[in-house]
This record gives sequence, structure tokens and C-alpha cells, in this order.
Amino acid sequence: MVTSRWTAAPAQTASPRRRGAVLERAILDAALEQLSTVGWNGLTMEGVAAGAQTGKAAVYRRWPSKEDLVADALQSGLPRFDLAPDLGNVRDDLVELCRQVREAMFSRPGFALRSVIHECDSPQAERFQGVIFGGLVEPTVRLLREIIDRGIARGETRPDAANGYVLDAIPAMMMYRSKMCASEWHEPDIEEMIDQLMVPLLRAGSA
Repeated sequence: MVTSRWTAAPAQTASPRRRGAVLERAILDAALEQLSTVGWNGLTMEGVAAGAQTGKAAVYRRWPSKEDLVADALQSGLPRFDLAPDLGNVRDDLVELCRQVREAMFSRPGFALRSVIHECDSPQAERFQGVIFGGLVEPTVRLLREIIDRGIARGETRPDAANGYVLDAIPAMMMYRSKMCASEWHEPDIEEMIDQLMVPLLRAGSA
């Protein structure tokens, strides 16, 4: 039996054409994937388009520059911090909050964010300050204040503890050690920081 060349090849199923929010989400996901694998310096608009299985023109229509695309990808990808842990005491609440921050830092968007922080020069880095602080630092500080205020109300924490220096301590320490010391913040590291730094700093009656 002779098989016609028109019937020998397997049938090809056309991929549905994506538009709107579905296509934008695919492009943003591809940008995060590129950032977390090849970093800021290796990311290209062409590579993002290929990862999203779309044309380069579709990317440029929505984001005229690499900086614009990356800022939106980071903003949309970072986890939200909405509720402060409430486990009954300040120490356990701080440990749980630090676990959540660690998960955000080592998520795919977190890796992407750190590649931007590490690789961008100063003018480029300024473009992402709002994302860095609005997406990670400010929510952490807001929840820290809520935890500390609860501790003050219970008499567990000194009344003047909710000040800017104390509130900066955890995000500053976690960002610094992650960037400068390549710390991955395993469970013992988090508990040690809380027990040796934060609990003594916050304890009611301390100087």
C-alpha cells in the first residue's frame, strides 16, 4: 500500500492564539524565568519572547524597554504580605514572619529580584527601588510593627520598641546576609537571629 505524503505526516494541532491578560501573564512569567536563570545581564527581550512563545513585537508593544518589563514582572510576581502571624507571643510571631520573608526571597520572583539588585548599576538599580521596598521591605516592616505593637499591648515588649531602627533590623539583616554572605536562611539561622538579636532588643525592661 502506498501512503500519500499528504496523510503520512502526523496532524499538527494549531496552538490557540493568546491575547490580553493571558499573553501578558505568559510574558511576565517568561521574564521572571529568564531573570532567575540567566540574570539581569543575560535577559533579552528576544529571549523573553521565545520563552513566552510569542513574537518580539508583542513584548515591545506592552513594554518599550527591558527595565519596564522587569519592573512589572517583579511587581506582579512577588508574594503578598497581608497578615501578621499571631501565634500568641512575639518570639514565635517573628520567627514565622521571617520564614515567610525567606520563602519570598528564595521564590522565583525573589531570585529574580536579587539578580537585579546584584547586577544592575546604580542608575538602573534606582529604577527598581520602588519594587524592592514596596514589594518586600515595606510589607515586612508593616507586619513587624503590628507584631511589636501587640507585644507592647501584652506587656511583653518594651513600650518604645516600635521605632525605625528596630523595625529595620530584620529586613536589613536578611537582605545583607543574603547578598554579602550568600546566606540561605535555614531554620536554625532564623531562630538564632530572633533569639540572640530581636528578643533581647525588644524585651520589656531592657535598656
